[in-house]
Amino acid sequence: MSVNLKAPVAGQLHPVAGLRIGSTEAGVRKAGRKDVTVFLLDEGAAVAGVFTQNRFCAAPVQVCREHLADGGGVRALVVNTGVANAGTGEQGLADARRTCAELAGQLGLQTRQILPFSTGVIMEPLPVDRIVAGLPAAIADAQAAHWLRAAEAIMTTDTVPKAFSTQFVLGGAPVHVTGIAKGAGMIHPNMATMLGFVATDARIAPELLKQAVRTLADQSFNRVTVDGDTSTNDSFILMATGKAAHAPITSLDSADGQALMAALRTVAQQLAQAIVRDGEGATKFITIQVEQGASAAECLQVGYAIAHSPLVKTAFFASDPNLGRILAAVGYAGIADLDQTKIELFLDDVHVATRGGRHPAYREEDGQRVMAQSEITVRVLLGRGQAMDTVWTCDLSHDYVTINADYRS
Repeated sequence: MSVNLKAPVAGQLHPVAGLRIGSTEAGVRKAGRKDVTVFLLDEGAAVAGVFTQNRFCAAPVQVCREHLADGGGVRALVVNTGVANAGTGEQGLADARRTCAELAGQLGLQTRQILPFSTGVIMEPLPVDRIVAGLPAAIADAQAAHWLRAAEAIMTTDTVPKAFSTQFVLGGAPVHVTGIAKGAGMIHPNMATMLGFVATDARIAPELLKQAVRTLADQSFNRVTVDGDTSTNDSFILMATGKAAHAPITSLDSADGQALMAALRTVAQQLAQAIVRDGEGATKFITIQVEQGASAAECLQVGYAIAHSPLVKTAFFASDPNLGRILAAVGYAGIADLDQTKIELFLDDVHVATRGGRHPAYREEDGQRVMAQSEITVRVLLGRGQAMDTVWTCDLSHDYVTINADYRS
């Protein structure tokens, strides 16, 4: 079940020149499903990434960080679903490195040129022999148009594959951006239990790509939350193959740099919002917009307090306009000098609270009308300044408990 999220259409996902993708069934955890995927990059591609802030990070995250820091020029990614290879100690690191070494050997590359990714159950050993045995088939399957197949292969509790694409023109030359992601539970900023892979054929220097991926993560994947749990495996990878025919981008502040960032942001935000729309058990997609803050940071502080509140989220699930729960979350968000008499609260077009109390014209039936919608916008005005920011979240339903209670079965 998802909230107004349609499955992508393969023909609407633009291939990115210089990148091929292949998937196969390796039997990592379950039979009869694709669970190993490879991304194969032409020489000269630039790759950058950001990863979970969870200190108990998974073995593949540790290896990815090592290989990116090495600067050897990443040429391939290998992704498995079913087993997270987290909480697996030294053996997990050895397994992640062996996976890289085996793929490197088959491609004629160095181990440091491979990035590994895993998602699935924590504290189970990675069935590395099955993954290695599946690599030849994944390589053989690799084609530029296989974005949708990869989106399906990296799913865990997702109900819909997540893939988006766009194209624009720089200097008369077409530029393409396509990305996929997975994630439905353990979703929380910095980052979420998600894997995201976005590629472009734009010509951009590796150092600029590092700056771009951090900015994009902050504007997309670090603005969503499903349940407040930060995973061990979160990874967002940005790839630029440099195959487009425009002049090289030398600054993200230039007109070309801004055009590229706008296209990348569009795809990254669509992916991030798709994760919330497909949140485990979700029935509502909720935009929380906090305005008139003294800083963007305190706007996010308030936004996350609302988005993480089980009482708020269950009220949305029940379509119950018990909106004092939102005001309570604003109050405990941690702004010490917050003046409650300046707080304004809106649900879509309904003015719920003014100057810290119930708006004289507010009627509960108006609140209930909005709460019954599948898409809802909450606006909170703090009356402290000009800053604003946005968080995307979902409700919390009975199905969330069921899904997570049955996850390992």
